[in-house]
Amino acid sequence: MGAMPDQTRGSRRGRGERSQRGGASERATAGMLSIGAIARATAIPVETLRTWERRYGFPVPVRKPSGHRVYPLASVPRLRRIAEALACGHRAGEVVCASDDDLAALLGALPPAPRQASGRGPADPEDLLGFVARFDGESLTRALTAEWGRLGPLAFLEQRVAPLLRAVGDAWETGRLQIRHEHFLSERLGDVLRAHRLPFEERARGPLVVFATLPGEAHALGLQMAALVVAMAGCRVCYVGAEVPIEQLANVAADLGTRAVAVSLSTMMRGPRGAKQVARLRALLPGRVRLLAGGDGAPKQGAGVDVMREFGALRSWAHSLSGGAAA
Repeated sequence: MGAMPDQTRGSRRGRGERSQRGGASERATAGMLSIGAIARATAIPVETLRTWERRYGFPVPVRKPSGHRVYPLASVPRLRRIAEALACGHRAGEVVCASDDDLAALLGALPPAPRQASGRGPADPEDLLGFVARFDGESLTRALTAEWGRLGPLAFLEQRVAPLLRAVGDAWETGRLQIRHEHFLSERLGDVLRAHRLPFEERARGPLVVFATLPGEAHALGLQMAALVVAMAGCRVCYVGAEVPIEQLANVAADLGTRAVAVSLSTMMRGPRGAKQVARLRALLPGRVRLLAGGDGAPKQGAGVDVMREFGALRSWAHSLSGGAAA
């Protein structure tokens, strides 16, 4: 019994020392930001920040006593400068690793980003349509890259890419634009979508999904958009491309042991033509392979076919396929 007071004092002393250490750790991380707060402050998506951290070692996190990662407030100005350089067309590999002096010199040498006369924002659909009409690829790529960083992936697809595609289609039908404009947009936008998809593909560990369009469907931008969303959910992607013969597509799925096949159908494939091809592909695929059909021309329903036309629903579908574990 006589030893109890000494042990109690020692125990209290130990708790006090631990409390002091814990307080010091908390003070050391005071003023830090979560990755979500960093993303909001810089308009850079969380997924992009994590990719840069893993690939380039920046931004550098600090561990809180709870184990959560936080980031220095001083990271924000540098990340904003990096986003500015990306919006001007530079690659992440060139600017994320650059020193502060080199980054400042690079930005100082760049011409100012063009201002929009419309005043509706940096990438209003009408302004983007103007870039397409003038074959201004540099401005188009710069604006799309900036909007990806500002809006985040899903909003970028829903609020910028999809309206732009509809606007170009309408302009083509009314004679404002011609087929060469549509081809120009397909190449430029395809490059942007591929560049954003590849980092997700590199770290994806989920089930494999094969992407293709069916014979007669030459429009593949919707397919690229869907592949990006599915890769973001952690699924591996095998992008086969446009107008793949149905038997060949079924063979690819069998050879790779894929978990699902995704096809995109534009309005050109709406009606019996597209529905017949989807049904034929479904018949050639093993029962364990899921078939996803999307796009404005996808059939309303079909036995054994998952039909969806919204990116949010597609993301949920992909998370379900991968067990909810994004890469």
